Amino acid sequence: MKKGTLKQILLITDGCSNKGEDPSAVAALAFQQGITVNVIGIMEDQSEDPTGLQEVEEIALSGGGVSQIVYKQALSQTVQTVTKQAMTQTLQGVVNQELKQILGPDQSLEELPPEQRGEVMEVVEDLGETCDLEVLVLVDTSASMGNKIHTVQEALIDLSVSLNARIGRNRFSIYAFPGKRKDINKVLDWSPKLESISSVFPKLTSGGITPTGPALKEAMYQFGKKSLKRSFMREDEPGIEEAGY
Repeated sequence: MKKGTLKQILLITDGCSNKGEDPSAVAALAFQQGITVNVIGIMEDQSEDPTGLQEVEEIALSGGGVSQIVYKQALSQTVQTVTKQAMTQTLQGVVNQELKQILGPDQSLEELPPEQRGEVMEVVEDLGETCDLEVLVLVDTSASMGNKIHTVQEALIDLSVSLNARIGRNRFSIYAFPGKRKDINKVLDWSPKLESISSVFPKLTSGGITPTGPALKEAMYQFGKKSLKRSFMREDEPGIEEAGY
């Protein structure tokens, strides 16, 4: 199995989308396009009403990704964990597809004998270290997120440092919603590191509605730009997206 590019949207929100199309339906569309949608729902403390975070799990489920509810003080570790879990989950899906092609439609990773399953998981782990990764971080900056923005900034810098220890190449971009005139605002264009966000994040202002569905749709369109493909994809290695991811 050849290395390729894993594409992720990492949505950081406190839930309660209230404008535009159903975000779960948009997440399903993104997944069909080979983009995994992961969602982290942030709670302020135990007194916060968790009902607004129910959609977090639904969006990730539709987007083939991982979801996690977290108190803001634990956000940094959670961002790293969710990103890595989603990589492993996506790669397992690709490996399962290849196994079915080799062994037949009734064979999956879970049904392999323990020794063989262990060997396959070693391959998955190796691919997780060597494949190229594109992560678009989509940050909810609606009014209720106001006092959580600084924590988000610190978590994303930690994520960049953690993932840059990998062998494979990383590309990150950051968008915030709601935008002033659009559904999303570009905070940071595609970059191999996130350290530069420390100068950008303080300028983010919170307020307004929460158009999560339209924001996800716009985020989906930011992948696969010609300039990104030229600089990021290797011509001699087909991407994982060619296998449906």
